[in-house]
Amino acid sequence: MRPDRLNSLFASADSLKGVGPGLARPLEKLGLTRVKDFAYHLPDRFVERRAVADLDEASVGENIVVALTPLEYRSSAGRGPLRVMASDGAGNVCAITYFGRNGGWAKKQLPLGEKRWIAGRLDQFGQLLQIVHPDHVSEAGDTALGQLVEPVYPLSEGLSQGRIAALAQQALAQAEPLPEWIEPGLLDKMQWPAWRDALVLAHRGEHAAARGRLAYDELLANALALLLVKQSNRSRVGTPLHGDGRLRGKLSLPFALTGAQRRAIGEIEGDMAQTAPMLRLLQGDVGSGKTVVALEAMLLAVEAGAQAALLAPTEILARQHHETLSRMAARTGVTIALFTGRDKGKARESILMGLLDGSIDMVVGTHAIFQDTVTYRNLALVVIDEQHRFGVGQRLMLTQKGKRIPHCLAMTATPIPRTLTLAQYGEMDVSRLDEMPPGRQPIDTRVVAIERLGDVVGALARHLEGGQQAYWVCPMVRENESADLAAAEARFAELKARFGEAVVLVHGQLRPEAKDAAMERFVRGEARLLVATTVIEVGVDVPNATLMVIEQAERFGLAQLHQLRGRVGRGAGKSTCLLLRGETLSETARRRLALMRETLDGFRIAEEDLELRGGGELLGTRQSGDSAFRVASLEQIQRLLPIAHQDAHLLIERDGGLTGERGEAARLLLYLFERDWGVQLLRGG
Repeated sequence: MRPDRLNSLFASADSLKGVGPGLARPLEKLGLTRVKDFAYHLPDRFVERRAVADLDEASVGENIVVALTPLEYRSSAGRGPLRVMASDGAGNVCAITYFGRNGGWAKKQLPLGEKRWIAGRLDQFGQLLQIVHPDHVSEAGDTALGQLVEPVYPLSEGLSQGRIAALAQQALAQAEPLPEWIEPGLLDKMQWPAWRDALVLAHRGEHAAARGRLAYDELLANALALLLVKQSNRSRVGTPLHGDGRLRGKLSLPFALTGAQRRAIGEIEGDMAQTAPMLRLLQGDVGSGKTVVALEAMLLAVEAGAQAALLAPTEILARQHHETLSRMAARTGVTIALFTGRDKGKARESILMGLLDGSIDMVVGTHAIFQDTVTYRNLALVVIDEQHRFGVGQRLMLTQKGKRIPHCLAMTATPIPRTLTLAQYGEMDVSRLDEMPPGRQPIDTRVVAIERLGDVVGALARHLEGGQQAYWVCPMVRENESADLAAAEARFAELKARFGEAVVLVHGQLRPEAKDAAMERFVRGEARLLVATTVIEVGVDVPNATLMVIEQAERFGLAQLHQLRGRVGRGAGKSTCLLLRGETLSETARRRLALMRETLDGFRIAEEDLELRGGGELLGTRQSGDSAFRVASLEQIQRLLPIAHQDAHLLIERDGGLTGERGEAARLLLYLFERDWGVQLLRGG
């Protein structure tokens, strides 16, 4: 249960003055739903201004605060700007310029003959000095001088800088000082301020020590929680599983196992033989053969007289896994059931009874397989596919279904740089599949200018006429008025006009039933072309789909491009990925696209992506059950994470864990960053 002293920070946003129903939606878009969210909504940058006695002291292009007296209003014909001509104390004349329909407001703010303090950027129009749309106009000099350093916050439509700044200050006023959780020697060495002081300083200006302290807090909370999970897991009693190989020897595999697969299977077999439940991540590139490794582990559990379950994030993926496992295990004689939310009536009752009496050896399904109504006779292994879709708290919940704690094997097809694996999966042991099975066809990747769109559509027509299928990926769903991104709906309409009912559309705003129906049509081959957003980044295998077109490819990160490309190249035929680029490319975009042409190695791509773009999205957590690192930057993660892990070990092994003065403070830290699932694992937590 959260400590009472944190309740004010977790109060709803509408407890702050000025927050009503009208602000709820734009605030929610920024993730600002509680008081603490505003306290941690740190500025992106700061506008620094210099106070000058007169314009002679200022330079063109400089942000200044200066006292000016309006002399006259000059309006232009039509929709031209309003210029308020004003002079400083030395007689220099400057135009305060407003565009649009701001004339009445400007005259009210700047009455003739009355001195006002103006904050803004000094520019020059011909021979005339001017300040266009000043940032602030105030009657008192002390008010204006308070704007010399002004934070610039991330915004969403309907919010202003002033509104967010005011709400952040209210939140800070509710943040009471908390006891220190950082090891004293480290705190002194790094010269970090106290927690509340760091929050206040981070909103006031560029304060590296304050930002560093707040980033470290976040990393320490994560490291400590994952360490508690790992320790708790090792102290729990599971079921040691020893297989005799009688089922695994009957597998019908499409290819010989790679060295990486054999190594991973050996590591998993060693874990499952232990009393402590396995908690292992199987990390493999697209097409590296994770499913075969998972099946070997599941059959080992069945050989030992237990049951195994595989959890997939979507029903379509669950059905695909069921078909694949059933095909490869056809000669083993094991019973493999598919269980999803669609199963009703007698079919559902039959599966429930089979799991209860043990006649079903393996079950594949969505989260339905872990509902309260589902009981297993002897569940001893849980396999979680596409691990990044599930948070740590969910992982813990999924392992509560067996009589004893089941072994857990999590899988992800998203290659994660080694520097970030510890941050996301610190509670797990990790196996890597860094080899591709023999016979896997390379994907021919080409970069094509958008000017050749007609040629691409023509090539697509020939491809479809040849009986093959294709994907066409767009970066967003609807046109954004402020951007030139291609919309999936608009592109779908154009392609459907050309190819008719052979085209289907899938995007995140469709109802789940409509999305599943379109995907199923494509999987069955009834639809030949799937137009989609990145919802297909992790998806089903369609061996007949051998062409991937990614529009506005420069808008995507490397890791995402690689995942999308991995949708093709899954059959025996040659596959092609066309990266359609815009007219102008940044240097970073050029490097991304060049690397996509050079390599199919997802781990190399992940490392390069880390360097080019940063680690936030690579953590895979913005679309999952865990919160992404909100404060810590990539540089801070790389620099401070090893220190945080060392500090967490000291706290647990030397300083008494979550007991004692520092331990109680660390408990507050875990709740503050909502890593309290780490606390719940402790008795009395």
